Amino acid sequence: MNNTSCPRVNFHFEHIFLPPVLIVVFIIGLVANGWGLKSLLHNWKKLGNVNVFVLNLGLADILYLLTLPFLVVYYFMESKWIFGDAFCKITRFCFNMNLYGSIGFLTCISVYRYLAIVHPMRVHGRVTVTHSVWISVLVWLLVSVQSLPDIFYIKSAENKTECYETTDQTHVEDYLKYSFGRTITGFFIPFLITLGCYGHVMVVLCRTSTIDKVLKQRSLRLLFILILLFSVCYIPFYLLKNLNLWVRVLTKRKMCHVWFNGVYIAHQISRGLVCLNSALNPLVYLHGNEDILAQLGILLQRARRAVMLLSTTQSIL
Repeated sequence: MNNTSCPRVNFHFEHIFLPPVLIVVFIIGLVANGWGLKSLLHNWKKLGNVNVFVLNLGLADILYLLTLPFLVVYYFMESKWIFGDAFCKITRFCFNMNLYGSIGFLTCISVYRYLAIVHPMRVHGRVTVTHSVWISVLVWLLVSVQSLPDIFYIKSAENKTECYETTDQTHVEDYLKYSFGRTITGFFIPFLITLGCYGHVMVVLCRTSTIDKVLKQRSLRLLFILILLFSVCYIPFYLLKNLNLWVRVLTKRKMCHVWFNGVYIAHQISRGLVCLNSALNPLVYLHGNEDILAQLGILLQRARRAVMLLSTTQSIL
C-alpha cells in the first residue's frame, strides 16, 4: 500500500471501449426490440399473460436505447457533455429504469413460469391479463422509487462538461451507501427469487414425466437465457460498480493500491456488458414465440442466398 501517491488510472480506456459497444447495442437492440414487439403485438391473443411483462421489458429497452446516441457523442468527445445538466440526469435515469426494470420484469416472468409449471391447478383461471398489468405498474413504481434518488446527486463537474455515471468525488461515500442498498433491493433479492423459482422448476421437470415436452424445452431455453443475462450482464456490473465506488472512497482517503487501475478497467468492461441486456432481452421473445423463430429462419436463408449471389456475381466479373 502507498499512502503518498496513487497509481495512474487509465481513464482514457472508456473512450476507446464504450463507443463501439454502445453503437452495436443501439443498432442490434433497436432492430431486435422493434421486430420482437411488433411480432408480440401481432400474436398477442395466441400467447399467455406473461407477455404483458415481455412488452414492458421491450419498452424499458427502447427507453434506454434512445439515449445511446447522446452517450456515444459524449465518449467520442473525451467526456465532454454538450446536452445540458438536466438531460444528463435524464439519460442516467433512463439507464437505471432500464436496468432495474429489466431485472424486475424478468423476475415476474420467472415467477409466472414457476406458477404455471409447479402449481398449474391453483393458478388456472385465477391469473388474468389485468393482474399482469397491475403488477407491471407496481414494478415501474418500485423501479422509479429506487432510481429517483440518483437524480439528486451531482452529475456534472463545475465546468458542466461532464456527465457522471454515479456522482462526483465529494459525494462518493454517500453514493456508495445508496448504491449498495439499491443493489440489495434491485438486484440481489430479485436474483434470489428468480434462482429459487427456476431451481424448483428444474426439480419438477426432472421428476415429472407427464409434462409436455414443448413446455420443458421452452422452460430450459428461458432458464438458459436468464443464466446468460445474469452471468454476462448483471452480476459483473453490480460487483464491479460497488467495488469501483469503494476504490474511489479509498482514493479520497489517500489509501492507494496497485490494483485500482485494474478495477477501473474491469468496471468499464462491465458497463459495456450490462448495456448488452438491451440487445439480449429480445431472446425472451424468441423463447416464447415460435413465429419469430420461423421468421428468423427465413431471414437467414434470404441473407445466405444474397451472399451467395453476390459472391457469384463478383467471381463472374
